[in-house]
Amino acid sequence: MRRSILVVDDERNQREILQMILSSEGYDVTTASSGEAALKFVRERRFDLVLTDLKMTGMSGLDLLKELVALDKSIIVILLTAHGTIDSAFEAKELGAFAYLQKPYDREKLLETISRALEKLSQLDTEIISASPEMDKVKKLILKVARSNSTVLIRGESGTGKELIARAIHQNSPRADKIFQAVNCAAINENLLESELFGHEKGSFTGAVSEKKGLFEVADGGTLFLDEIGELDVSLQAKLLRALQEKTIRRVGGTKEIPVDVRVIAATNRDLLKMMQEGRFREDLYYRLNVLSIEIPPLRERRSDIPLLIDYFIKKHTKNSPNKIKAISPEAKKILLEYSYPGNVRQLESAIERAVLLAEGGVIKAEDLPPEMQVPETPSSADAIFKLPPGGINFEEVEKSLILQAMERANYNITKAAKLLGLTFRTLQYRLEKFGIRKEDLKKEEDQHS
Repeated sequence: MRRSILVVDDERNQREILQMILSSEGYDVTTASSGEAALKFVRERRFDLVLTDLKMTGMSGLDLLKELVALDKSIIVILLTAHGTIDSAFEAKELGAFAYLQKPYDREKLLETISRALEKLSQLDTEIISASPEMDKVKKLILKVARSNSTVLIRGESGTGKELIARAIHQNSPRADKIFQAVNCAAINENLLESELFGHEKGSFTGAVSEKKGLFEVADGGTLFLDEIGELDVSLQAKLLRALQEKTIRRVGGTKEIPVDVRVIAATNRDLLKMMQEGRFREDLYYRLNVLSIEIPPLRERRSDIPLLIDYFIKKHTKNSPNKIKAISPEAKKILLEYSYPGNVRQLESAIERAVLLAEGGVIKAEDLPPEMQVPETPSSADAIFKLPPGGINFEEVEKSLILQAMERANYNITKAAKLLGLTFRTLQYRLEKFGIRKEDLKKEEDQHS
């Protein structure tokens, strides 16, 4: 794939030289004579990388960097300047610049720096199968947060691939040659989880026949991935916060403070802000974890990824199967392309794995897919046909009524209700706030009608 670069410099000669150098290397190059013009280009199309001068008439390179990050925090930016200072270089890095090069720049060093940035992006293309602009932003964001040592919070529905993103961050970080440890906070009993994370001393509880290192100690120098962080008990939240702040841990039953150097990446499919407001998640821990944030869109919101994922999973599961798949029928492909995937990428992979095992004659047919996919789904609001009454309707009342019905059918679970309505969690949450709908109000309304 031909990578696109936006060159920004208020000196025409510099723009033309850079355009000539980069075009000769096969890059698709666009030039802008000012920061304002660059922003206009970025709003109109996507670029893989922005190469900008620091000192320019009007908007400076640093100001442009700030605007670019505000516009698209995933964008890769390299700054060039003949007036470099330690302070401006530090500020550029803090703002998220990939690199900072001084003029007169060495041609080979410039190309090497650009190549390094885009090569990492190309590596992610093989690790994270996607073609959508939404996931392109996620991949660029991975490269930016990977360079930092700060904690990262990954948000996304179940099955979107949060651990895959966490591993990609680790593999592109300075800790890549160190250990990556993952733990699902929802899969381990609360009492055992404390020992799993922080370790225990011999005799600290029944069954503790010897001392044990926790994952914080095991992952020292590397990365610790805490999946489903929203399931962590409040008492353990306090101990995790202390470990993040003090960079020390204390084993269960121990008194010694053990220093640890661990980068923590957390993930959740829960609304931590709402849990925080309800007192179920510590505010101080939320802000400690949410230093850098990545949101993974559900598969139904990035449908252009589905064909690529279908081909990838067929190859993956055919490789070690005696059943060699040569094709997929049009009916089966249509079902896979149009399904809503409440279980996201994980559900799609499971469906393909099943189909590979059941298919006969090397062709995946509709009947090889899971039963829930073969049954036509309830039409979404976009597919349903509504007849507008002659006298018209009150749209807000209709919207509120549909939301109330969905919330009741989903037993007041916002995630499930959002799926019924074909909305994202955040969109439904916004509408609930807009109409002032609360769980307590729904219960009262239900009681009045019972």
